[in-house]
Amino acid sequence: APAAVFYYSPNREGCHPQRQLATYTGIMQVDAYSGYNALYVEGRRPGPIVEAGCWAHGRRKLYELARLRKMPIAIEAVRRIDELFAIEREINGQTPSQRLSVRRERSKPLVEDLERWMRSERRKLSAKNPLAKAIDYNLGRWPALTRFLDDGTLPIDNNWVENRIRPIALGRSNWLFAGSLRAGKRVAAVMSLIQSARLNGHDPYRYLKD
Repeated sequence: APAAVFYYSPNREGCHPQRQLATYTGIMQVDAYSGYNALYVEGRRPGPIVEAGCWAHGRRKLYELARLRKMPIAIEAVRRIDELFAIEREINGQTPSQRLSVRRERSKPLVEDLERWMRSERRKLSAKNPLAKAIDYNLGRWPALTRFLDDGTLPIDNNWVENRIRPIALGRSNWLFAGSLRAGKRVAAVMSLIQSARLNGHDPYRYLKD
């Protein structure tokens, strides 16, 4: 059954995800938060964690430059990335093997061409150009961003998780009421229970009200 688990930590230091995921091995799809970097080191015990990138994050800065500054290169980059998302919408709900087959046939050539194009355009830009920074974000994470091409179980982005935590992020100042580390952990436990119930078709509010 699907589940959501929340952890409370008093700050954004990398020691917290390192502790929370101390016994985990496998693929982890996340944004580029530097606190995760220690999880990817070679020789990690008890085993490796492999980073899978999020194309929604890679697209975001480019989209802002395309929409607000009308930069032609940003507009073209967004158009190319949107082609990948269009393919994903077509294969959504198919089996992992079916998705993998389509990705290798249709998405992989687009991604390879996108990388060549990005590297070519990047060489024309100064390091201080905001467009260069947006492109560097993607090129610096290319192995993680392209991991979905070889794994049909991976989504192209982690928007599902982002949507689970958005209400918390938007109202972060409201969580000051917790008052202590222990209370914060209790809040996280209750939220884990409520969100997991919702994911499995239950209405926690109705249940608690009764």
